[in-house]
Amino acid sequence: MAMNPHSLPLTRRQALLAGAAGALSLGVPAFAETYPSRPMRIVVPFTPGGSSDVLARAIGAELTRSLGQPVVIDNTPGAGGSLGCEKAAKAPADGYTLLMGHIGTLAVNPSLYPRLGYDPLRSFTPVAWVARVPNVLVVNPSVPAKDLKELVALAKSHPGRMSYGSGGNGSAAHITMEYFKMQTGTSFLHIPYRGTAPSVNDLLGGQLQVLFTGVTVLLPQIQAGRMRPLAVSSPKRLAVLPDVPTVAESGIPGTRGFEADQWYGLVAPAGTPAQIVALLNQHVNQALNAPEVRAHLAAEGAEPTPATPQAFGELIAREIPRWAKVVKNAGVHLG
Repeated sequence: MAMNPHSLPLTRRQALLAGAAGALSLGVPAFAETYPSRPMRIVVPFTPGGSSDVLARAIGAELTRSLGQPVVIDNTPGAGGSLGCEKAAKAPADGYTLLMGHIGTLAVNPSLYPRLGYDPLRSFTPVAWVARVPNVLVVNPSVPAKDLKELVALAKSHPGRMSYGSGGNGSAAHITMEYFKMQTGTSFLHIPYRGTAPSVNDLLGGQLQVLFTGVTVLLPQIQAGRMRPLAVSSPKRLAVLPDVPTVAESGIPGTRGFEADQWYGLVAPAGTPAQIVALLNQHVNQALNAPEVRAHLAAEGAEPTPATPQAFGELIAREIPRWAKVVKNAGVHLG
């Protein structure tokens, strides 16, 4: 019969508990020596070139250096990121597969897909909150609007005729623009793409008029003068774009307090050992606190957000109901 330590005399119970603690402490060095012992992968549920991909490659390079094992980036696009997320959720929970999740895949998709192949809260274990990436609303230079008020006025005078792109139905760029439309009472034609990069290319080529997506992929084109930024989604202006006002600064009715930044973080399949999660969190946070990494991400318009796994999990849980309201009000429904 197994012994119940609570039924033992105090001294014996203390000895058993001390022995268990000692066994755990002895196991930590052994664990550190054996993990990781082979290459790891970060599943990116979008095409190369987008913010998820850029951040995953930056973190992957740092983990390769600090953990001593190659970290491979596995781009698996499709269904607003759902295909890659489902792939990661079904991987072994052994610490060798991570997912670069973000606001769309971990907070918005549950409201968009009634038969989603994963559950953001049940299928994954939060590992590390990586970054916040403000969205920037940009237009092709041929669009006559010079600021956000002029764009809204132009859209209202031509309802449904101006087109905007996104990385796919239900993507963060799609929902962000739907939120903007809802708050401003405007109508734009949505053109979905298989990833952010193709939508950027078509904006540059003039096939699209508007794009409202992460600053990371837009910044080089903005700095080159190939697209015109009108507003940022964050509560305050960005250091990399100090002359671009926030949406809330526009003074347009319905935009007071407007905030729609994207956020990104690593999760692992549910059941991944707590020791592995803690180790990965430690290494990711070390990378995010390194001056060179912070400078690199800042140059991309991303704000590093080192935090505990618990804090990242709380963010996910908090954001799901928030964006469910936007999806419902916008009437967005996917298969």
